[in-house]
Amino acid sequence: MPQAIIALGSNIAPCKENIEAALAALSSVGTVKEVAPYIVSQPEGFSQQDDFVNTVAILSTPYSPLALLKKLKSLETQLGRTPTFRNGPRVIDLDILFYEDQVLFEDDEQYPLLIPHPRLQEREFVLKPLSYLRPDFVHPKLGKPIIRLYRELMKKKGQPTCRIL
Repeated sequence: MPQAIIALGSNIAPCKENIEAALAALSSVGTVKEVAPYIVSQPEGFSQQDDFVNTVAILSTPYSPLALLKKLKSLETQLGRTPTFRNGPRVIDLDILFYEDQVLFEDDEQYPLLIPHPRLQEREFVLKPLSYLRPDFVHPKLGKPIIRLYRELMKKKGQPTCRIL
């Protein structure tokens, strides 16, 4: 069965419990194989909100990438996510980072899909937990292992802004 790497995040209390509920809900779309340590990070984009709790999970799933994305968006709604604004507070956020080693773009009207996630190499809160699970996984578009992307980002940023929960 194909494997997807899913990012999970929440910054509306109780964040850890929201992520745990999302991990449990993922059983409706596949089998969670591994979960990284939880990371606490400051918000990006809109900074006037609470810190985020983030993690990544390896999900074995029978669904195609677009079908999986639609299922994840449905789970977000079931778990209480309501639309706010870009980079705003959220009960839960579920994103597909990778689907196997595929590079794809699907221009679905409702949910455009880019895999790998187009900004993951800029996000410490994604790369840090991902480096615990798949440090040697090579980004299929950038041709670099996750651990290298994380180290390059940390060199550019200087100080880490995320910590393990």
